[in-house]
Amino acid sequence: MSAPLEIAFFGSSLVSSYWNGAATYYRGLVRALAARGHRVTFYEPDAWDRQRHRDIDDPPWARVVVYSGTDPAAAERALDEARSADVLIKASGVGVFDEQLDAGVLDRRRRGALAIYWDVDAPATLARLARDPHDPLRALVPRYDLVLVYGGGPPIVRGYAELGAARCVPIYNALDPETHFPVAPDPVFEADLSLLANRLPDREARVDAFFFDAAQALPEKRFLLGGSGWGDRSMPANVAAIGHVPTGLHNGFNAGARAVLNVARDSMAASGFSPATRIFEAAGAAACVITDAWEGVDRFFEPGREILVASSGAEVAGLVGSLDEASARAIGAAARRRALADHTYTQRAATVLALLDGRTG
Repeated sequence: MSAPLEIAFFGSSLVSSYWNGAATYYRGLVRALAARGHRVTFYEPDAWDRQRHRDIDDPPWARVVVYSGTDPAAAERALDEARSADVLIKASGVGVFDEQLDAGVLDRRRRGALAIYWDVDAPATLARLARDPHDPLRALVPRYDLVLVYGGGPPIVRGYAELGAARCVPIYNALDPETHFPVAPDPVFEADLSLLANRLPDREARVDAFFFDAAQALPEKRFLLGGSGWGDRSMPANVAAIGHVPTGLHNGFNAGARAVLNVARDSMAASGFSPATRIFEAAGAAACVITDAWEGVDRFFEPGREILVASSGAEVAGLVGSLDEASARAIGAAARRRALADHTYTQRAATVLALLDGRTG
């Protein structure tokens, strides 16, 4: 791409991971785009208490504009400021003013610029649109120049094509080796199995099955649960719930456990091809990952050598009960090598830029 692009990105938050699982994804991609010489302004609302729970300052590789999360006029001003951008991106799940921003990005697109809808929860979005034929996003999808999704294989691409999308391309989660890397184990996070997951309605039953049931089956093992929303949840005595874990502590969290569990949300497990941010964070820290089973996992990591796969809580318990330290270290090291070779945000950003090449001006 010959000239640097001015990119306006409307998302949930770049500076806070609080109730914001996409933070690592946004940071990795935006940093990688900036490293290629492109200039990104990230517009985020002051909403969901995220600004009070920032875990990074405004970074040198992006300009961050925080606007009111309660005043629709503030969102309009942010949209107006973004008019001059070469690429205008609206991410799903901003959390406030989503319908206003979905349409506003398209309305502000100047001649020669591109408008992108970037869906960070495509299975849930498509399920929502299937339930409601009058959802305003339905009419907007065909107007976007490109739809990018951070998870989902052929069913997701097909679903957006059926809605009239000009093109839909998955840009999967990945590893930013500058932020996620091996560290010495932190005794604070010592555990036989750790899970980092906010409490969400469409994941709780799977957490019950894959994490809490496994903990009950192994009362002699220590289980560690990080993430928001679990404070009033009853759980086995061998589970320690520690609440929100800021991004800067994720390496220590991942390094402290014999194994780290990934549990997909219901919709992402159903669609497959949706590796969570947590998998790549843990792989970057050379942690041994156990994931619930979903279609396409072998596209990203080799089961049995680079990742362990379980179809039930009983299988999780079996893996945790039999996993020795040497095997866990070998699997974690292999996962890190694979992530560095095939799954970095530098590679994901290159895919995005290839899609944009020659289309702006």
